[in-house]
Amino acid sequence: MAEVTAPPSPVVPTDGFVVGTDHKRRWASPLTRRRWANFKANRRGYVSLWIVTTLVVLSLGAEFIANDKPIIMGYKGELYAPILQFYPETEFGGVFETEAVYSSHHVQELILDGDGWMIWPPIPFSHDTIDLYTEGTVPEAPSRRHWLGTDDVARDVVARIIYGFRLSVLFGLGLTFLSAIIGIAVGATQGYFGGMIDLIGQRLVEIWAGLPTLFVIIILTSLIEPNPIVLMLLLLLFNWMALVAVVRAEFLRTRNFDYVNAARALGEGNLTIMTRYVLPNAMVATLTYLPFILNGSITTLTSLDFLGFGLPAGYPSLGELLAQGKANIQAPWLGLSGFFTLAIMLTLLVFVGEGVRDAFDPRRSAV
Repeated sequence: MAEVTAPPSPVVPTDGFVVGTDHKRRWASPLTRRRWANFKANRRGYVSLWIVTTLVVLSLGAEFIANDKPIIMGYKGELYAPILQFYPETEFGGVFETEAVYSSHHVQELILDGDGWMIWPPIPFSHDTIDLYTEGTVPEAPSRRHWLGTDDVARDVVARIIYGFRLSVLFGLGLTFLSAIIGIAVGATQGYFGGMIDLIGQRLVEIWAGLPTLFVIIILTSLIEPNPIVLMLLLLLFNWMALVAVVRAEFLRTRNFDYVNAARALGEGNLTIMTRYVLPNAMVATLTYLPFILNGSITTLTSLDFLGFGLPAGYPSLGELLAQGKANIQAPWLGLSGFFTLAIMLTLLVFVGEGVRDAFDPRRSAV
């Protein structure tokens, strides 16, 4: 009679994945469930995550919330989507072949004469729309037409905040992601190999970190006209150093653990050992730092824009809004709008970071 053996039980490695014949992912790991429970136990961080996620998702569709073009319109029995497609004024009986200015009274009369109709976004202004029909001098105070007033060139403040929030968050996320990749790679290389590689690498990092970051960026931005991509690459030159020390310390601590030596003895390559066995332990400390690095990235962009060395004119910027508030003391809604937007955004991100820190703290338990 043949002997019946039980199937091998799944092995739970250090990164929280459940490895077995069914290749279950991390969510099936008890460690991950405990971390998620710890994160939810931090009500402030959990609620902040939902608020930030909702705001980011809404800002991604900013064109459907604040725009000087109708979302959808009808003209002579046909449907048009001006937000998604270019239509010249001649399409509606005008004389210009340039794009129709839908907020113009002339264009609106042309559309209405063709039995047309328009559905506008809740805020009928984009971030660069100059309102030619303001009732008073600019900056105009908050009113039913402009909920938070206008800036000194008659642009709607709410629209600029929505677009500026999206730009700041996407810029910060992109800079944080790229900085994490470079910082983890440099710290992992130094910590895993040690010796002269670690010694020389650490001296180079210390020399690079000693450069006056703000002055160097100001000099570089004065030589070239930055756009969001160029400015992100300039900040990336210095932002990656934030994670090097943390990752290096974790690799130095775990590189001689028994399971690492066992993998070496089995013939695993250095890259496989670093990414599969050592890096998951370093990611715990790394993930707790990322929300704060994101905060720093957004703050740096805002500071450069405030000083006039950031994005060129025309981009929606919270720093530029703060600079207008400084230049127009008689219009307090400019400075207050920029301040509260930035303060609420950074506060929510800090709360999320605290929740992530509690989630990965082994001393905490949601029970």
